[in-house]
Amino acid sequence: MDSKHTTKIGLFQLVMLALGSLIGSGWLFGAWEASRIAGPASIISWVIGGLVIGSVAYDYVEIGAMFPEAGGMSKYAQYSHGSLLGFIAAWANWISLITLIPIEAVAAVQYMSTWPWAWANWTHQFLHNGVITNLGLLVVFGFILIFTLLNYWSVRVLTGFTSLISIFKLGVPTLTIIMLTLSGFYPQNYGSSIHDFMPYGTAPIFAATSVAGIIFSFNAFQTVINMGSEIKNSRKNIGRGIAISLIISGIIYIILQSTFITSLDPAMIAKSGWHGIQFNSPFADLAILLGIHWLAVLLYMDAFVSPFGTGVSFVASTARALYAMEGNHHIPSFIGKVNTTYGIPRVALIVDTFLSMVMVSIFRSWAVLATVICTSTLIAYLTGPVTAVSFRKMGPNFNRPVKLKHLSWMAPFSFVLASLATYWAMWPTTIQVILVILLGLPFYFYYEYKTGFTSTRKAFWSSLWMIGYLIFISAMSYLGSHEFNGINWIHYPYDFVVIIIASLGFYYWGVHSWQIFPDYYQAKKLNETVVTEKETSTK
Repeated sequence: MDSKHTTKIGLFQLVMLALGSLIGSGWLFGAWEASRIAGPASIISWVIGGLVIGSVAYDYVEIGAMFPEAGGMSKYAQYSHGSLLGFIAAWANWISLITLIPIEAVAAVQYMSTWPWAWANWTHQFLHNGVITNLGLLVVFGFILIFTLLNYWSVRVLTGFTSLISIFKLGVPTLTIIMLTLSGFYPQNYGSSIHDFMPYGTAPIFAATSVAGIIFSFNAFQTVINMGSEIKNSRKNIGRGIAISLIISGIIYIILQSTFITSLDPAMIAKSGWHGIQFNSPFADLAILLGIHWLAVLLYMDAFVSPFGTGVSFVASTARALYAMEGNHHIPSFIGKVNTTYGIPRVALIVDTFLSMVMVSIFRSWAVLATVICTSTLIAYLTGPVTAVSFRKMGPNFNRPVKLKHLSWMAPFSFVLASLATYWAMWPTTIQVILVILLGLPFYFYYEYKTGFTSTRKAFWSSLWMIGYLIFISAMSYLGSHEFNGINWIHYPYDFVVIIIASLGFYYWGVHSWQIFPDYYQAKKLNETVVTEKETSTK
């Protein structure tokens, strides 16, 4: 992106921007969805989800600092393994981003659908059995258009807007924690035995990380990576920005989950069990049950503000990702056209807006959208650890402003965790998302045909490990245990053992599949721009 149109973002602004993306609709629904699936043990699900995303983010800090560029996460795999793997990773990441925009709009509309005032009865038609109706869909489209228009003119409007919203977004969850704890505190809801704490066993603890939107709630760390070249002192601030924002949001999410568990009336749990707790606007409904009506009103307001801030931030990230994909020359060139006045890829914004509307027309519930995002993101993230370690071998002399001490074991560890979390998303969502990712391949092969298939065969062999992996994880999802919607050929927890062993095999295959492509030289040229930062740093 044109750097002359953007001022560099400092650490505080960067953390605020990341928190503005991280604390979106996840906090409004995640705690309720997770406790419905796993009961009080859902608190462990947040720790596991944070561990999955934290370990993946660790790998990206090294490559993010090596190649500081806007929309960088759409390009790294292409540098190490060629155009096909680059395309699969970029397309999967982009699918998750175009789903992130409507999920925030869905969250706002879902909270609107339970407005308790007489004059707002018309909003009750927006939702039916947890699914957005046709009327609700029109309101969702309206939100998506507003998110886009706020990005259409200026990035300066965006940074001022999100910093202000981030402060509000941190304040309301904090106030919710305090008020709900003061009004209803039932620590006995955690139970007095392992069975009370884990009423449905251990498998739902893992399922909740993917299905209840927990991994989705942590996903926004990539906002920091995608800002790349726009960050002041990127050598230090990429890692710091990710670590600080993930830790702050993780603490907030875990305390919110605990607050949700201990604020429910034990009689309600005794009557229906954790599975039977039905809310449309979880924290607002809980505030009304506890008689804190002013807090419910504030939460209804926040149901606009939190998703709004995240939606606006992700419209920017999504446009950058699509802009970066055009730079890989496998989608139409007009999509990457940058408006010269504002330095914004407006065509990419419009394309993303239209496709976001298509996605939400197909997947109409918050939980399903969250699972789609989780799965597609994780598939894109699987290339991160492989690329980071591959570059240690193919570019040992590259400038590394950050050289991670533990990459040799963290990379395979994060690959395995991401694989398990993809499996936890459950059949048939896994195969549906993989099919959506494969829908992009005709674009890839059309543009390869236009260039005479110059390095298609080479790119195919470099990407074969990922193709094999996608077939394996689809088969495992179908054949796996009942707990994860499989046909139970492989029982729980042996399904985990199979995935761990096979994932390590695919990881090492991937690390040994790198080849030198023309994109490698583009990466080398970009890497040379960080030399001054490295030279001025203390060794």
